[in-house]
This record gives sequence, C-alpha cells and structure tokens, in this order.
Amino acid sequence: MDAEPQKEHQWLDQFVGEWISEVECMMGADQPPSKTQGTEIVRSLGGLWVVAEGDCEMPDGNRGKTIMTLGYDPKINRYVGTFIGSMMTHLWIYNGALDESEKILTLDTEGLNFSQSAIAKYQDIIEFVSDDHRIMRSQILGDDGNWQQFMTAHYRRNH
Repeated sequence: MDAEPQKEHQWLDQFVGEWISEVECMMGADQPPSKTQGTEIVRSLGGLWVVAEGDCEMPDGNRGKTIMTLGYDPKINRYVGTFIGSMMTHLWIYNGALDESEKILTLDTEGLNFSQSAIAKYQDIIEFVSDDHRIMRSQILGDDGNWQQFMTAHYRRNH
C-alpha cells in the first residue's frame, strides 16, 4: 500500500504547527462556564494524517493530555479520525465532511451522554477562521432532538 495524498489530505496540512488554546466549557445549567488554556502540537504523518497532541488545564485544576488523529478515506469520501484523553476511557471515532466553503469540518461521533446513562450523538465542528485561528465547537444531540453546544475552543497559531 502506497497511498498518495489527495487534495482532501492536503486540506489537513493547515492544522500542522504549534497552537495555543482557550477553551470555554458549560459544566451545567446552574454553573458558570469554566475557562481553561492549553497548547497543541500538530504534525503530519506521511501527508495522509495529522496527529494533534494537546496539553491543557482541566476545570478541576489538574492537567489533561489529548491526542486527536484526522485523515481522509477516499473509499468512503469522508474525513475519519479518533480522539482520546487522559481524563476519559472512551475512544471517540470520527466520521465527517467539509462544508461547501471548505472552511468547516463537521465530525460526527458517539459516546455516553452527560449522565452516563445512554449513548448519545456528538459533533465536533472545526472552523478555520484564518490560517492562524481555528475554532472547535462541541455539541450533543439532546433528547429533544436539538443540538446543544457545550464547548468552544479557540486555537491560535503560536509563532
């Protein structure tokens, strides 16, 4: 197997580099949002994948480590990837697509809902505002059929 990067793989190259993150999470309706900061280093793996390694403050004051992989599978015409973190045991499996503007990547995934009682649908939506600024919004599909955003992260390139 000797895969050649396609334009969809090249789109992922804009992730490569060092980033500083500012994250705001909604911890519950009766609590103020938590605001934390972190860093992320993203490297290319053979021009076909990107691997993002994050280090961040957690709302409880501890440090968290994360690893996200993103690639493109031309057989299914979808972006694919994974997300893991030192604060969780779930392996998030991504499957997504770009919007028509090719600025927003919506990644679908599944995991336990906030009460840990049932599997829920989630989306991580990554928007490139500029070459040096991207936003990731995370949302969960509620029992009422509406998406509820619970996290916003701004990533700014560290020059």
